[in-house]
Amino acid sequence: MRVVLVLVAVAMVMAGCAGPPKLGGAPNVQVLDATELPPPSASDLIETDRPYIVGPFDKLVIDVFGITELSDRKVQVDASGRISFPLVGVLAVAGNTPGQIETLLRDRLASRYVRDPQVTVNLQETVSQVVTVEGQVKKPGLYPVVGRLTLLRAIALSGGTDEFSKLNEIVIFRTVKGEQYAALYDLKAIRLGAYSDPEVYANDVVVVGESRARRIFKDVLQVVPLFTTPLIVGIDRLGR
Repeated sequence: MRVVLVLVAVAMVMAGCAGPPKLGGAPNVQVLDATELPPPSASDLIETDRPYIVGPFDKLVIDVFGITELSDRKVQVDASGRISFPLVGVLAVAGNTPGQIETLLRDRLASRYVRDPQVTVNLQETVSQVVTVEGQVKKPGLYPVVGRLTLLRAIALSGGTDEFSKLNEIVIFRTVKGEQYAALYDLKAIRLGAYSDPEVYANDVVVVGESRARRIFKDVLQVVPLFTTPLIVGIDRLGR
C-alpha cells in the first residue's frame, strides 16, 4: 500500500476547485505548504553538507611538507571508510572533510616523532558523492557533487536537454531519514526566474521528461502549469 503526502501550496492547485487533486490516483492525499524538498541529513549521506564530506572509494592525494616519502601519496578510501598511511597506520576518515582529515593525520604524525607536520589533503576523485541524471539529457550518468550543485548545473553537466525534452517534467528523487520524496520542476520557469534553482545533493536522482514523472504526477500535469512553485511529494510506503 502506498500513501502519498503532497507538500505544495494550495494556491497553485486549480483555483476555485472543491479540493486539491490526487496525484496519480493515489489515496490519502493531504495538501500542505512547502517550497522546496527537505535537505538530506548527514546520516543520509554517510559518505552532504558543505564542504565536501569524504566517503568510501574516494581517492585522496596527501602531502606532508618537507618529507619526500610522505608527499604526493595517492590513497583510496576503502569500503569501510578507512585509509592506510605510513607512520599513521589505519585511519577512519569517512564522514570527515579534507581539512578534518589533515588534522587527524597531523595529530597522528606528531605523536610519532614527526615535528610540527604540515599536512595537505586534496580530493583527487569522488565516487561516494554523486548525483544521477537520466532521461532526456544528452549524457545521462553519474556526476560528482563538489561544492554547491543546483538543478540547472546538474543538467548542464549531463550535456543539457534537446529540442524534444519535456522541460516541465523534471523530477528530483531524494531519500531523507528513510523517507522518499519527489519534486516536480519546470525548467523553463526556473530559467525565467519564476522560482529559484533548487539545490541538488549527493544520492539525488534527477529524471528529465520520462514516464516516471508522468506516473507520479499524471493528474497534475494535465491541469496545473508549473510556473509559480515546484510540486513536492513525500512517498511513504507502508507494509514494507
